[in-house]
Amino acid sequence: MAAPVRVPFAHSERSSVGIEWEVALVDADSGDLRQAAEAILATVRPADGSEHPLITQELLLNTVEIRSGKCRTIAEATADLQQALDEVEAAATPLRIELMGGATHPFAHWAQQKVTDKQRYATLIDRTQWWGRQMLIYGVHVHVGIEDRDKVLPIAHAMLGVFGHILSLSASSPFWGGKDTGYASNRALLFQQLPTAGLPFAFEEWSQLEQYVGDMLHTGVIDQFDEIRWDVRPSPRFGTLEMRIADGASNLLEVAAISALTHCFVEHFSSMLDRGESLPTLPPWFAQENKWRSARYGMDAIIITNAAGDEELVTDSIGRWLVELAPVAERLGCAAELEQVRVILRRGASYQRQRAVARRHAGELDAVVRSLVAELKAGRPL
Repeated sequence: MAAPVRVPFAHSERSSVGIEWEVALVDADSGDLRQAAEAILATVRPADGSEHPLITQELLLNTVEIRSGKCRTIAEATADLQQALDEVEAAATPLRIELMGGATHPFAHWAQQKVTDKQRYATLIDRTQWWGRQMLIYGVHVHVGIEDRDKVLPIAHAMLGVFGHILSLSASSPFWGGKDTGYASNRALLFQQLPTAGLPFAFEEWSQLEQYVGDMLHTGVIDQFDEIRWDVRPSPRFGTLEMRIADGASNLLEVAAISALTHCFVEHFSSMLDRGESLPTLPPWFAQENKWRSARYGMDAIIITNAAGDEELVTDSIGRWLVELAPVAERLGCAAELEQVRVILRRGASYQRQRAVARRHAGELDAVVRSLVAELKAGRPL
């Protein structure tokens, strides 16, 4: 066993929030992906040559990541995202490029995508080979500030009891390489093929996490903490818990809704700890099964709700949670955004809307791309 590595957890204000949203660059004429991130980033870069605070590169050149700063409310965070979107769109339009949300491109082929020229990405592809080159996927990551390091792991465990709800609502990757996969979220199962991705280990003490990091560094599995890509992970340099389970969103309304639900869950569990209450947890085998069910069936998933193995339709469970979390949302100033979860329940998740478009157009996936581009422009489900 290697020596543990100290993992300091930065100070962060309780329930501060930050959002990261990966969006695709598509050709305005063909609808296929464009390898144009470097040109976009060069256009939006500040005059002093520094990196843009809200717009950054990702693994593939067909992708830009837009992100918020550290915010007090979901409304502040989504305002940052809208500002970044507007800047990226202004840079993209003269190049005949449009922006597309969702977690996969309906028909683009992974083998034709180019990797960003950065050493850590080259190392990732060299190590993971075929699976690494398959990562033609997009996600939404939500950071929530945790004021006390001792709360981080208990809240992370509790979030595994509800991360299936977030995956079902956000599921937006039914198509892959021009085919319907039969899954609501093909991305969720594809991404977990990377060696440090998927469900986190059930560490009870921070020292166990530090031992894990020491072992992973010693054996060369990772070179830095950020290469741990769990669905739910501490983010020590920001002092946050980071939820990474959500598929890439088709529009800003869904980003706001899913982020508000995540924000409220974390604050709800944090308040339970304040009251000395034990947090609800699922055995790892139930959490793993819920992830698969949500990825496969999306809004039709029957999820396992507790350690006793009770089950419920995920949309019914979400409806009950919306009632329970309403006071939390009022406290956090995100009641309007949490209420937008009901828009997704009513209109269907992105994967359902994408399939409906494909059916209306005799399976033509070009039409699905056009609908995703239109949703991002409209800022809401269509």
